[in-house]
Amino acid sequence: MPHPLSLTAMAAAAVLLAACSKPAEKTEDIRPVRAIVLQSSDVDVNAEFSGEVRPRVESRLGFRVGGKIISRKVDVGTPVKRGQVLMQLDPQDLRLAQTQAMASLRAAETNRDFALAELKRYQELREKNFVSQAILDSKSSAYKAAEATVDSSKAVLAGQANQTGYSTLEADIDGVVTAVDAEVGQVVAPGTPVVRVAKSGEKEIVIGVPEDKVDVLRKIEDVQVRLWANPNEAAPGKIREVSPVADPATRTYTFKVTIPPSMADAKLGMTASVQFASKTPAPQIKVPLTALFHEKSATSVWVVENGAVKLVPVTVGGAAGNELVLNSGVKAGQQVVTAGVHLLKPGQKVKVLDAEPAQQKAQPQPQPNTKAVAGASK
Repeated sequence: MPHPLSLTAMAAAAVLLAACSKPAEKTEDIRPVRAIVLQSSDVDVNAEFSGEVRPRVESRLGFRVGGKIISRKVDVGTPVKRGQVLMQLDPQDLRLAQTQAMASLRAAETNRDFALAELKRYQELREKNFVSQAILDSKSSAYKAAEATVDSSKAVLAGQANQTGYSTLEADIDGVVTAVDAEVGQVVAPGTPVVRVAKSGEKEIVIGVPEDKVDVLRKIEDVQVRLWANPNEAAPGKIREVSPVADPATRTYTFKVTIPPSMADAKLGMTASVQFASKTPAPQIKVPLTALFHEKSATSVWVVENGAVKLVPVTVGGAAGNELVLNSGVKAGQQVVTAGVHLLKPGQKVKVLDAEPAQQKAQPQPQPNTKAVAGASK
């Protein structure tokens, strides 16, 4: 007779075998997707970029002659007037050259006076027929050559006098010193910038714009500028210049936006923001490119309803940056799949990973102007 424990073990084994033989229950296929809630809005473009307040005109001044700097009259931030002395070179060598040019002029004048006296004497001798006409012509040529030498020496002296005057660097505009690039004792070559002066008056904000937004933003007329120090006060700006070449470091295009005279508290170097805005004549519904599902010749989107998706044909009205405008097929408030559209089928159960309004997703966040913040200057 079998032992009771053996019977119990056999019964347990039978139960386990029966459990293993049962078919697995089917689980419902629920796909994770990303979706947005459609919104109708008349906002076409709304972008904001940070930048730096810079002068409209900034002169990089340098000496027109080379030499050693012996004096610096200004510091960074010094207001200057037109004609004010900024720096001076050692003028000793230039003065010596001027003295040499003056001596050459005196020698030339002496030769000219002698040639003139000779010409007069030979004219008198020619009248008495004591000399030939050829000799008189030679004396006349010698006088003309001496006169030309005098004119040349005068020009050399005038040029050398200018060179001596170039040893003093003067401001050519009214403004403020923004940088000093050389110090006393330094030897500079002609044309080397040593002082930068920003012209008083017009200022502008310099920003960097990504390449995919250049063509859109350059056509916008509604431009508002704000200072970081006073963000509650906005003033209208105007795009003055758009760089045709991207900055090699930041790969952005430089926009220069003028500041109205009303922003008198804008100081050079301040951080500012530029906002671009434009509206469409009628509200529009926009979706990302990834939301479209193409099947044969039809264009559709997947609309999420009650946890499942259905395919809805739509009409595309055009592109708006990286998004598409839908003219028909959907309405505001509907939830549309934006990622995973090619893995769905009608009636498919889905789990929405995120759902944010399309308008919020479309609006770019303020982007810092790396170039302006770094203080790079052309």
